Amino acid sequence: MTPPSPPDDAGILITLRESSAAAKALLLGVFVNKLGAFIQVFLVLFLTHRGFSPVQAGVALGCYGGGSVVGQLAGGAMSDRLGARRTILLGMSGTAVLVLAVLYLRNYPALLGAVAVVGLASNVYRPASASLLSELTPKHRQVMIFAMYRLAMNLGTTAGPLLGTALLTISYNLLFWGEALAALGYAVIALVALPGGSATAEQPAAAEPVTPAAAPAAGADAAGRRSAGYLALLADRRYLLYLVAMLVNAAIYVQYVGTLPLAMRAAGLAIGWYGAMVALNGFIVITCELLVTKVVQRWPARMVIAVGFTLIGGGFACYALPWGLAAFVVGTLGWTLAEIIGGPMMFAYPALAGPARLRGRYIGSAYAMFGVGSAIGPIVGVLLFNEFGKQVWVWVGVAALGGLVAAWHGMHSTPAAAEPVAVAERSEEGR
Repeated sequence: MTPPSPPDDAGILITLRESSAAAKALLLGVFVNKLGAFIQVFLVLFLTHRGFSPVQAGVALGCYGGGSVVGQLAGGAMSDRLGARRTILLGMSGTAVLVLAVLYLRNYPALLGAVAVVGLASNVYRPASASLLSELTPKHRQVMIFAMYRLAMNLGTTAGPLLGTALLTISYNLLFWGEALAALGYAVIALVALPGGSATAEQPAAAEPVTPAAAPAAGADAAGRRSAGYLALLADRRYLLYLVAMLVNAAIYVQYVGTLPLAMRAAGLAIGWYGAMVALNGFIVITCELLVTKVVQRWPARMVIAVGFTLIGGGFACYALPWGLAAFVVGTLGWTLAEIIGGPMMFAYPALAGPARLRGRYIGSAYAMFGVGSAIGPIVGVLLFNEFGKQVWVWVGVAALGGLVAAWHGMHSTPAAAEPVAVAERSEEGR
């Protein structure tokens, strides 16, 4: 057992400095992978360049999204059964091979199948990475380490399209080979730097201590002794409410992609102002999230999520105000603040919510629900905007209130940062 450190011992620099080599490798691997994640961003352009219709390209992108949801569920189960290192190796190696198949396939049905499988393989790593990162990190530093995890992803996601655009000016082939190399890069990092075993790998249902942070899933753990896998998770009705909150949060957040540009155009604003709102969000998240997390990680987990839902609902609701450009600036600042306050806790909590032997599945199900919300959110938002105009933002605010209620009743009241953690001792961690 690693003794709990003082609550003040969870700052940015000390968390990074005292993290194990494996935890730092996970952050690096995620950044490298996201830096080369080109296919989702450029798939529509690639397929239309190949002569497929925009509708066919859109269907292919939908297949990728569907595969990614399945991949996150599969990754959660694989992480619990095989361990995080093997899961990451399988997912990244598979991605490197399969993404090249998309480049050379000409038959449309076969192409759709390949794109769906690439979406699956390229997302298997996410629950495994998060599960191992949580396992390697003391609980009082969980929120901060997940803020760093989000920063690595955001940096890669921001720089990736710029790198992809540069490669695209030379050849589409470079995009796909670049993604394959990035996936292989993460696989090499996992092979060299990650521990071979996992304390969370499935074992016979022996007596497993349930920490206070895992209290919400105590009923699920008891049911898990009679059932296995995701059936055990489904018995945790409290956590199912949290999954609903994840879906609602994603469906609201993704409105900036689909509905916001339509609303700004309808308000008579140039498209450049929409780009400015997206840039404002990205700049604040990248530069401020760690600093904000240093403060809010001390709050009770439910309070953090409640503030996040309040701000995201209020921020988007501001778009309905008759303030012209000012409404969009204020609203964007509101939901951006929600992201940097609630985001790290939202993604750290699933690793703390259930028994260790189901950690991968708890994380995988949360990520999958976020993916489903991200897929259906733009569709619902655009339909409501076409029907009700800017009143859609009022409905978004109401949805945020519903998400807040679901999260409040679906989470344990004890702040995650207050609990000690058992970290598996490994000689290669050098702790």
